[in-house]
Amino acid sequence: MATWLKRGATAEAKRDADRKVREIVEATLADIEDRGDAAVRELSIKFDGWDREDYRLSQAEIDNCVERLTPQERKDIEFAQTQVRNFAQIQKDSMKEVEVETMPGVVLGHKHIPVNGAGCYVPGGKYPLLASAHMSVLTAKVAGVPRVITCAPPFEGKPADKIVAAQAMAGADEIYALGGIQAIGAMAIGTQSIGGVDMLVGPGNAFVAEAKRQLFGRVGIDLFAGPTETMVIADESVDGEICATDLLGQAEHGPESPAILITNSERLARDTMREVERLLDILPTADYARPAWENFGEVVVCDSYEEMRIVADDYANEHVQVMTEDPDYFLKNMTNYGALFLGPRTNVSYGDKVIGTNHTLPTRKSARYTGGLWVGKFLKTCTYQKVLTDEATTLVGEYCSRLCAMEGFAGHGEQANIRVRRYGGRNVPYAGAADPTPETAA
Repeated sequence: MATWLKRGATAEAKRDADRKVREIVEATLADIEDRGDAAVRELSIKFDGWDREDYRLSQAEIDNCVERLTPQERKDIEFAQTQVRNFAQIQKDSMKEVEVETMPGVVLGHKHIPVNGAGCYVPGGKYPLLASAHMSVLTAKVAGVPRVITCAPPFEGKPADKIVAAQAMAGADEIYALGGIQAIGAMAIGTQSIGGVDMLVGPGNAFVAEAKRQLFGRVGIDLFAGPTETMVIADESVDGEICATDLLGQAEHGPESPAILITNSERLARDTMREVERLLDILPTADYARPAWENFGEVVVCDSYEEMRIVADDYANEHVQVMTEDPDYFLKNMTNYGALFLGPRTNVSYGDKVIGTNHTLPTRKSARYTGGLWVGKFLKTCTYQKVLTDEATTLVGEYCSRLCAMEGFAGHGEQANIRVRRYGGRNVPYAGAADPTPETAA
């Protein structure tokens, strides 16, 4: 039976925090819709201390950011972007368009059509997270999105050089130095100076995530997201130091980022908890990681791999690092996760930064019904149909007419009947006159 040695914040506390965020975001988005650029500027000044006549960066500003990269920095970004682009292309290549004759004279198919415009948010308030530029912009461009715009907040009072450079190198068409709700609202709603988009993607803080949630339907979004989550599933094939390192490596995202250990060894659990405390005394980002661990960290001791898997699937966590003697057991049997990191040689940071899979992943149990951002998120799979022969439209039309009669849809039925009459030469009465039957249709 699973035993919790440590639990995080209560569900009630989380709901209360969510409610406050929801109210702020709703009012802010309404203001952006009413006043456009003026509201965006006021919000940027208030929250980022950042004021410009035009928040879109000029080509000269973008070029300067790229030129300020050292040769090694440029090479590192290019390496990471190559990995992300390659895997996105492999994913796209796996998506086949189809066209098939399902019966004589009836052709069905589907096409994958990219959205016309995507807005990519790149977080940068605490850290300049340039990796998010690779994950969103490159993936959209591989999908074939013709207009990709980006927003990232200023960093230390100016556009974040490395984020801007990464956005440009990834192929962004428009780059804006904007953060927070104002960036999300401007991209989705549109303002006098920023053209709206069809889809929003990218991670962000609780306010960014809630803004995307409230705008869903008006625009598409990649997924419903919250604070970064990480889970370590481990047995005694590893030690507490590596488990603690992997937990804190993600807890540093922010003070509300859950970090969870699931193990079948109480000895490893307690060793990991001791190592967490030791590392927090020396970790430069402990100001964020410590409250995340203290308020949202959890430690669960289970009896078996099966129980570990059941508990992990119930959490439906974003990042799941598996360090056990048989990591493939979890690959074969787990169903609810954003991304798996299998074995001690890999880790979540590889996925976040460089290995090629996408780091924009589902949180808050949404892994129960969706995966993370990938090239397919930018593609609409749209069906089409062709009926090529008189015989085919007559056959399908007769079935359609009778099925419409069952539902009482006279207009639908007449769409079928007129074709049966014209192309099949059948004496089918007008749909409103009498219920078609096999006999009368003949």
